[in-house]
Amino acid sequence: MKLLNRLILIAGSASAFVAVQPMRTKSNVGLWASKETHIVVVGAGWAGWGAAKAACEAGARVTLIDALPDPRIPYLSLTGKPVEAGTRGFWKDYPNIQALCRQLNLQPFTPFTNSSFYSPDGLEATAPVFSESGIPVLPSPLGQVLATFPLFERIPLQDRASMVGLLLATVDCLGNSNNEKVMEAYDRMTAHDLFLRFGLSDRLVRDFIKPTLLVGLFKPPEELSALVVMELLYFYALAHMDSFDVQWIRNGTVADSLLGPLATHLESNYNITFLSQTRVETIAVDPKTQCVSSITLQNGTNGQKKGNVTTQTLTDMDGVVLALTSKGMQSVVSKSPDLAKHNMFSQAASCPGIDVISVRLWFDRIVPTRTPANVFSRFEGLRGAGGTFFMLDQFQNEHQRELWGPDNNTTTQGSVVACDFYNAGGLMHLPQEELVRLLTQDLLPAAVPAFAQARLVDSWVGKYPTAVSWFAPGSFSKRPTLHTPIVNLKCAGDWVRLGDREHGAKGLCQERALVTGYEAANALLRDFSDLKPHVVLPVREDEAQFRAAVALNQQVMRFLSRFWVR
Repeated sequence: MKLLNRLILIAGSASAFVAVQPMRTKSNVGLWASKETHIVVVGAGWAGWGAAKAACEAGARVTLIDALPDPRIPYLSLTGKPVEAGTRGFWKDYPNIQALCRQLNLQPFTPFTNSSFYSPDGLEATAPVFSESGIPVLPSPLGQVLATFPLFERIPLQDRASMVGLLLATVDCLGNSNNEKVMEAYDRMTAHDLFLRFGLSDRLVRDFIKPTLLVGLFKPPEELSALVVMELLYFYALAHMDSFDVQWIRNGTVADSLLGPLATHLESNYNITFLSQTRVETIAVDPKTQCVSSITLQNGTNGQKKGNVTTQTLTDMDGVVLALTSKGMQSVVSKSPDLAKHNMFSQAASCPGIDVISVRLWFDRIVPTRTPANVFSRFEGLRGAGGTFFMLDQFQNEHQRELWGPDNNTTTQGSVVACDFYNAGGLMHLPQEELVRLLTQDLLPAAVPAFAQARLVDSWVGKYPTAVSWFAPGSFSKRPTLHTPIVNLKCAGDWVRLGDREHGAKGLCQERALVTGYEAANALLRDFSDLKPHVVLPVREDEAQFRAAVALNQQVMRFLSRFWVR
């Protein structure tokens, strides 16, 4: 007994209510051939839209529920300028997002761009576009070493060479990715301890790796799982010479350039209903069948005046995919005793989140910079946060007018800069005007002196407490899994463990979130012989030298204990 007559997928940053009909199994699927499968997706993030797409294309009826507004409605500042919560890149090995763009005939990305790292001492390093470096594609990590050799301005060669120790640990850890005991052992270790035990230099960690982790996993090494750090560094930097090549949105935001067109495509071609500004209150489970029996929804401003809140109950579904962030999981589980009694849900709800702040600045003149994507490193004003600044006028140079808003009547068309702070707890309580002052008077001029001559025209600040998953040491066993103790309930999201469906995209990753949405829907669809699962594309396979190193390591570890982990 595996599924019910209707599927409900709960994915993303929302919550919903579902009840179930008599169960459909592979043995009785013929009896239900005339019944329409109903899938409800709650949460319109990458995981939610992935689940909705997979369900729609399989022929199911879909209801998509999310606490946020429709992604096709522009998210504007109080002065009418477009803004978004965080600037996100799209890396070379995002095959499923790239396939989605081809399917929808979208060309939303810039060319691959360079990135620069700035400290109080000046420019520390520049990350090249490896595929355009002029060096033939070479085995990893030899290609990366040669391509970046002239681009580290201050970090000595002997410090960079200490990275070899991390390669050895990565081979041992990721080469045993099907062994949960090895994964959990590395997960209990902090990345800081890993770097010490494998001999990475203090200079390399302080000036390059730590800033990278603060903007990649949003925490410093001493607060991150060694396992997830190795997964991230391998996926984004070490798997292939050009793994770090990254693109950005060339017009608008992720919502209106990617998710909006996907929403329109699904509504135009499939049976989908989208309920925005609708929140899940409670999920109830039938004690006999151990299936979701009801989900209580709270409708806020969806088609109503602000403050007019109504409650409704959904009961016609086959199953549920719960793809919430850690913050959303805490909210739903705290109000759903039927979920809280299960260890998996209560452990997942205990996982903390990370504070994020997004700032957008409009200047009166164009400020030239070395690269359009940039990282702040070791500035005292960050108060322990990671910081980035992105020159949107360079990313979107053919659409600069749109950066100033749809009703722009001003002749001022200077640089537009998106700045993000991660692990921002030390900055969250600062007034908005102080955050703007910190950027315009301290951080930006210290990195690029030309900012000192630019006059600020407008600004916007968005604060998002505990909004992002924190891969803390020991969190591996607490993270939710694709399959849950509830028969018709699956989980999706970039923090979800996929088990035997594990994918090569790792960390806080849009590609991973989309893939988990596909896999969550597929896990339900596979229980129906007449419903076809969505295709999930793998990342590029490991290179031959990595596979050989893994094979050698496995032979060595037959005679050697992992004395460096506990």
